[in-house]
Amino acid sequence: MKKILVAYFSAGGVTKRAAALLAKAANADLFEIEPKVPYTAADLDWTNKKSRSSLEMNDPFSRPEIKSGPQNLSDYDAVFLGFPVWWYTAPTIIKTFLEAHDFSGKQIVLFATSGGSGLGKTESALRPCAPNAVWRGGKLLNGASESSLRAWVESLNL
Repeated sequence: MKKILVAYFSAGGVTKRAAALLAKAANADLFEIEPKVPYTAADLDWTNKKSRSSLEMNDPFSRPEIKSGPQNLSDYDAVFLGFPVWWYTAPTIIKTFLEAHDFSGKQIVLFATSGGSGLGKTESALRPCAPNAVWRGGKLLNGASESSLRAWVESLNL
């Protein structure tokens, strides 16, 4: 049996709930990727071009600091990496997380929640941040049930 981690960033709680359900379905450990400076409602106002999230997403070099990483990432064989979709891709804090750790040989499976768009080209945008990982695609988890998540995890044959 491989050891699995579900690591996620959640701005409003939706991705957090999906991550907890996925961790239960996959019999995995759970880790929250937390920004060093928490996001406020004003920071997340995507209609304001000067909001923190808008500025970060418009800057390809933006790497928001995270509080900490998992202490034992080397113990895991596979990592489910989750986030809300922002501007049709992963928030830049996900790049911070990937670049801060060695994912060599680890399987990475993306999952996301979204109010209106899919994963698009998210995997190809994130691959350079962990080039030695084994990327396994991803899935939107909007409204997923524990049984559907269990079936998905089993289909991946981690």
